[in-house]
Amino acid sequence: MFDFDRWQEIWLTITRNKMRSILTAFGVFWGIFMLIVMSGSGNGLENGIMLGLENFAGNTAFFWPEQTSMPYKGFQKGRNWNMKTDDVAVLRNSIKEIKYISPILFGGRSDNNVIKGERSGTFSIKGVMPEYDKIDQPRILQGRSVNEIDVSEKRKVCVIGKRVYEELFDAGAPPIGELLQVNGIYYTVVGVIQSTNNVQMGGRTDNSVILPYSTMQQAYNMGNDIYFLAVTAFDGVKIGAIEERIKDILKKRHNIAPDDPKAIGGMNLEKQFSIFNNLFLGIRALIWIVGLGTLLAGVIGVSNIMMVTVRERTKEIGIRRALGAKPQAIVAQIMSESLVLTVLAGFFGLACGVGFLSLLEMLLENSDEAFFANAQISFGLSIGALAILAVFGLLAGLIPAGRALKIKAIDAIREE
Repeated sequence: MFDFDRWQEIWLTITRNKMRSILTAFGVFWGIFMLIVMSGSGNGLENGIMLGLENFAGNTAFFWPEQTSMPYKGFQKGRNWNMKTDDVAVLRNSIKEIKYISPILFGGRSDNNVIKGERSGTFSIKGVMPEYDKIDQPRILQGRSVNEIDVSEKRKVCVIGKRVYEELFDAGAPPIGELLQVNGIYYTVVGVIQSTNNVQMGGRTDNSVILPYSTMQQAYNMGNDIYFLAVTAFDGVKIGAIEERIKDILKKRHNIAPDDPKAIGGMNLEKQFSIFNNLFLGIRALIWIVGLGTLLAGVIGVSNIMMVTVRERTKEIGIRRALGAKPQAIVAQIMSESLVLTVLAGFFGLACGVGFLSLLEMLLENSDEAFFANAQISFGLSIGALAILAVFGLLAGLIPAGRALKIKAIDAIREE
């Protein structure tokens, strides 16, 4: 049954020493506020980075040629070499674990290299196979992407990024079927795409003009060279398990020393994702260590103020003992005051922390920065934080309550 008189007495005791209670409660408030803000910010950082990798096949590795660092079969070290178009078919036939594979070409990014009528702009030029869309999955705003027929017939068509469309076309103007001059050659626009991640291979998708791989080879006299190779493994097969096999095949085909560590550059996205996961795990652990440490400091302040309160109320406690108050009643009184002070300050800290994160979310809502998104905490974390506060509040009252029980009625009554 709810004891109204007892809780009224607790509230009066807290408000009696208003300023001291406020200063003490601020430590708890600041501890929970910092825990919520740091936890929410950590979630925002993690969500932002993972959002920047969304719709990009994580089980992917990229390869590109570098100078050799060892002599081999009569070739001197420091030799430049290039992957060839034939390497794609050899790798696919030799390594059955390959799900997608796409060579990539990059064109010259000179000033105003893309022209539409009287408008022009400087954009990245890429040549890809249709499979690349399955590795880096864009959002198709209009038209279509590059397809197999475009590649086999070497069609002079292009797919443009959202930013290219915005700079070269009037708002709402249909781009499909229009001609663009790209590095001096005209191409028909067949699609408009938008990037769905923050991966930038040879330039951001929104700022790129995408050509069929074979068309770009022929139009700019690139022969059979491959500048970049993207490979994705089947689900259940880590790309790291076939990464060395891919390099071994390439080395053998291009007369590179098998143990040359520098001839083939590479980037394994699977490893990058693993590094990110470990980083986020460390950030979460650090947040809880710092947050709980700050919160504990505030709770210790509550315990100290309750010790002072017990000392000031020695006579009152002694009189209550003399009148027959049971020890558990005295303990309940002290621990209840500690609990109310801690939980009340913690609740306001929680509310202000969530409010701060919401304000931060609103400020960043229209920002193009993708490194920070949905900086909020879960409902479970909120309940858990309040539960921890309640436990800490009770623990903060244990020592003062024990001190109160040691007060003898006759000694307390003698005190002035």
